[in-house]
Amino acid sequence: MTDGVAVAIGSPARLYPGAHWRTNMKSISINAFAIACSFAMVTATARPAAADVYSVDPAHTYVIFKVKHLGVGYSYGLFRKTKGSFDTTAGKINIEIDAKSLYTADKKRDDHLSGPDFFNTKQFPKITFNSTKVETKGKQIMVTGDLTIKGKTKSVSFTMEKTGEGKDPWGNYREGYEGTMTINRMDFGVDYMPGGVSKEVQLTVSVEGIRKK
Repeated sequence: MTDGVAVAIGSPARLYPGAHWRTNMKSISINAFAIACSFAMVTATARPAAADVYSVDPAHTYVIFKVKHLGVGYSYGLFRKTKGSFDTTAGKINIEIDAKSLYTADKKRDDHLSGPDFFNTKQFPKITFNSTKVETKGKQIMVTGDLTIKGKTKSVSFTMEKTGEGKDPWGNYREGYEGTMTINRMDFGVDYMPGGVSKEVQLTVSVEGIRKK
């Protein structure tokens, strides 16, 4: 009997038949919890950072063009309607311009520029730019992409300067860039009046975007 008592006291499993099962289940539960926590930490670490995609704010984005008139003075114009998005970190800039929104402060000239001699906006209502390469160097970005005007696409490269970033009074986060490129309008089929209007056209793009939430 003494031996039997010693055995009973020395073995919790004999005193409590379910004790060993409960002990194992508790150990399994702790291990499973630890594995789950480790997996969650690894997943969180491996998850890529959220992309900083900005929607173009059309009310604060300008596409301005400059040409020389008769070799004497400069004439300016702009496109008043734009849309698109950009993410300079991911190297993506996509801009769409409503060609019909052309404005030079002279209706007769606007109508002529919108017609078949120049932009032919009825047949080609959109001007687009889609980046193929974006390199960031400090506050500057070196941009290369496909510019399409009047149905013709050419690769262009230019530099844009970061003009600022920050929160606005409405809780949005904004970022702005500005850059200038020079193109030959003949490359895009805008070839009317080669002696009266310069072949070289200077395009300035000033874009302000609102970060998507």
